[in-house]
Amino acid sequence: MKKIAGHHHISMITKKGQQTDHFYQKVLGMRRVKKTVNQEDTGMYHLFYGDLTGSPGTELSFFEMSMAGRTKRGTNAITRIGLLVPSHDSLLYWKNRFELLNVVHGDLTEYAGREALHFEDGDGLRLVLLNNDGDAVPDYWQPWEDSIVLSEHQILGLGAVEMTVRSRERLANTLTGLFGYELALHQDNTAVYQSVQGQTFGEIVIVEQDGPKEKPGKGSVHHLAIRVKNGEELRQWSQRIQDYGFKVMKITDRYYFESLYFREENGILFELATDGPGFTVDSTIESLGKNLDLPPFLENRRTEIEAKLEPIE
Repeated sequence: MKKIAGHHHISMITKKGQQTDHFYQKVLGMRRVKKTVNQEDTGMYHLFYGDLTGSPGTELSFFEMSMAGRTKRGTNAITRIGLLVPSHDSLLYWKNRFELLNVVHGDLTEYAGREALHFEDGDGLRLVLLNNDGDAVPDYWQPWEDSIVLSEHQILGLGAVEMTVRSRERLANTLTGLFGYELALHQDNTAVYQSVQGQTFGEIVIVEQDGPKEKPGKGSVHHLAIRVKNGEELRQWSQRIQDYGFKVMKITDRYYFESLYFREENGILFELATDGPGFTVDSTIESLGKNLDLPPFLENRRTEIEAKLEPIE
């Protein structure tokens, strides 16, 4: 069994898809690579942002829930998302950009062993830009040439993802014993685990914290998806996860990828998602994200689905 090769995507809750769409395209300069719907609740947009094609490891996805209230922050939740940028100069560029665009942000600092810049989106989602400092990233990550952001400072892809839990040991045992992550850093109540040794693009930061469980709302993280190669490997992982003692939600064909879900002992929801077929299965690279794309099993309901959705643009 191969080890996990890094993050696939991470999914959040937003109250206003239009606001989120503006922020991630016009402020962060990411490409909207898929405008579709939640396959379980088709009255809800599911929006994906990433690199040129939405490569695994670059994707941020959002479920639009217009009734979402405020997040009551707490423990046993995914609490911060790292995004990699190329250099120290990139962090200075972004700090200036955030000041000009009135984005909530801090000063340059350090996070998980890297130079960092913390900020929030309009929903209060906590993010941090991390200086990749010339380290390798997957060779299939591709910059989007039409980004509003200067090419030398564009977001590369996902970095460290933070999970705040009551029991670091339980989550750490799952990461290391089940998936083969390795401990890279441990200081006080914080530990960093890597799925790819020495690389930030597969890191999970565990913060141990007691207290009430987070109550999700706008700006909260729904789940982290980690990468598997294909459906055959996914089925092997499904059996392995069950053998490890977890209940696995059935494997589902999402058309753009296959996936399964399970919760570890603190209640953090993980998805395992296949690398393919990918978002170009029903779009050209040039047309990605421009239209409402529906998987074939929802296409016969297009008129009904479109009637329920408010325009994003």
